[in-house]
Amino acid sequence: MRIAVLAGGVGAARFLQGLRAAEPDAEITVIGNTGDDITLFGLHVSPDLDTVMYTLGGGINAEQGWGRSDETFTVLAELTEYGTGPGWFGLGDRDLATHIVRSKLLAEGRPLSEITAMLCDRWRPGVRLLPMTDDRVQTEVTIEADGAERTVHFQEWWVRLHAAVPARRITPAGAESARPAPGVLEAIAAADFVLLPPSNPVVSIGVILAVPGIAEAVSAKAVVGVSPIIGGAPVRGMADACLAAIGVPTTATAVAAHYGPGLLDGWLVDTQDKQAVDAPELAGIEVRARPLYMSTPALAADIAAAAVDLARQVSR
Repeated sequence: MRIAVLAGGVGAARFLQGLRAAEPDAEITVIGNTGDDITLFGLHVSPDLDTVMYTLGGGINAEQGWGRSDETFTVLAELTEYGTGPGWFGLGDRDLATHIVRSKLLAEGRPLSEITAMLCDRWRPGVRLLPMTDDRVQTEVTIEADGAERTVHFQEWWVRLHAAVPARRITPAGAESARPAPGVLEAIAAADFVLLPPSNPVVSIGVILAVPGIAEAVSAKAVVGVSPIIGGAPVRGMADACLAAIGVPTTATAVAAHYGPGLLDGWLVDTQDKQAVDAPELAGIEVRARPLYMSTPALAADIAAAAVDLARQVSR
């Protein structure tokens, strides 16, 4: 079995752990969001790619879901003493090694897809991890501050401002001219179906789909998604702030309707949202309700197995 997965950060990584356990013989290709990528201290940081790589490779800080385990922050503290920022993005010492290697190879002219494969040679995540593109795409957030609009990098809005300042617009800058990374369209075409984990529908899945060619390739396959919204609230993070920016209510039904039946064939919602099963706005999408909290690896595997079961059904 071949499965393609579009992935954001923590929720996707935990879902992928479950998918790997539920389908150990499957060939899984993960297409990771790079709109969150940012340059800090002269280093290229790929938060979503690294979260998937560290989680599946056994090096993640499991308590927080991102960053390295057994981390220290000596370098960041020293940079702060020099007055070199930004101090709001916590790069640990172990994590810095990854960014140094990635930045060195990028400076040598290597594409991000090749570098990601090289990094995965160390971590052995058990999946094929591809960036959505080798081109520069930056998710930008337009906010209003002091009576005027200004645009900030998504990470500043998300990490420094905690998405507390309402977003006027969220834009995947550069996506319109980007090309899918080598292997992305081929992996989608070869897949038996595509899964959308409980990732942020705006700044994770939405940004991946904004790269020309990816949405069309995904729409040609059977697609099953797992709702990132349970009981009217994000499972984690601040997806509600992102949804508000594009005028989508924070409900499992509204997110599925946002994707639409042209993209989505199946949708898993939590039992708290079982009314979505019969929602008229989801006509044409097969909706199933079941518990969706991934509070343990076993529960994550159960949810992934349910997604695969639904994908097999809608593929027929």
